Amino acid sequence: MTFDPETATFLIAGPVRIHPRVLRAMSMSSVNHRGDYFHGVVQEIRELLPVLFGTKGHQVVLTGSGTAGLEAVYSGLLRHGQRTLVLTNGNFGERTDAIARRYSDPVTTLSAPWGQHLPIEAAAAELAKGDVRAVCVVLNETSVGLQNDLAGLASHVKKSGALFLVDGISAVAGVPCPIDAWGLDAVIAGSQKGLAAPPGLAMVHLSERARTELAPGTFYLDLTEHLKSIAANDTPWTPAVPLFLALREALVLLKEEGLEGRIARTHRLAEATRAACDAIGLELFPDRRYASDTVTAIRNPQGMDDSQVRKVLVDRYNVAVQGGQGSVKGKIFRIGHMGIADWPDILVTFAALERILAKAGKLPKPGASLTAIGERIP
Repeated sequence: MTFDPETATFLIAGPVRIHPRVLRAMSMSSVNHRGDYFHGVVQEIRELLPVLFGTKGHQVVLTGSGTAGLEAVYSGLLRHGQRTLVLTNGNFGERTDAIARRYSDPVTTLSAPWGQHLPIEAAAAELAKGDVRAVCVVLNETSVGLQNDLAGLASHVKKSGALFLVDGISAVAGVPCPIDAWGLDAVIAGSQKGLAAPPGLAMVHLSERARTELAPGTFYLDLTEHLKSIAANDTPWTPAVPLFLALREALVLLKEEGLEGRIARTHRLAEATRAACDAIGLELFPDRRYASDTVTAIRNPQGMDDSQVRKVLVDRYNVAVQGGQGSVKGKIFRIGHMGIADWPDILVTFAALERILAKAGKLPKPGASLTAIGERIP
């Protein structure tokens, strides 16, 4: 069959499936983005952003992808002549490193092999030197399906006095991100991940310290200007109006479910996905202790490649999952289970995977993955 986006089981690592209420919100006729109606929309969004971040603070919405949010934070808070510490163990950690180097020097990069946890002890040693202005790290590394444990890093950052800047693009509204408890100074969220809104918006949370230390960086992404505007229920530049309308509805949906409720559901889906993999002999790519709750990265079955797994899923069964990136391209596939993903999505995906493995003579126990999932459905 041909891939049909309107009926597909859609479990890539983001963008994720969008609720019909959010889709309908985008279909409104054009509105004046400097008029009272849209100002009311921005006010509602401003009042709902603490639901997304789990805390109050200085919060803005940028028209641009999550990467725009990263650039806004790094351009405003990093400094040339002051050291930045970057921790990386995947594709998005490497992106953080590349952006940070545009706005800071020197930069010290501590890397772990893709799929392994961050080098916390090495980071603690660097922070103990006392000259690090900011620490930049990814909370949830979707490229390898790994959820970094930042709790162990937080105490070292706090003791050092460095700014703690976190890429939470695929983490916020998907995994726990206790901003106040960890002392995070900036957190970037993406609209198209745990929130289940369309791609194209970045949400940024700033601590009071981060707000006071902002300096002009890029013109369009100047967070000081965005903070001034949102306080007046406005935007500094022309916003993506339909995306703002969708964002408002997605935030309302999140409020209805509750942040803790969505994170708990995402965790249950992740646990079921991992159990299903175990049941049919599929191997996780990352260190299992740190497997992500928003996306599961799975090694391709021995002797099979993307053309025999992922391509068959989409072409024959109308199930969309994601491939690997960078050095693991063609070696893994990734199942996203964040946003509004739910049990039928996981069941359909593993039913199709079992069929593919059975035809290849690589299915040890038919139905085992579905049983493993069924045992975990509340």
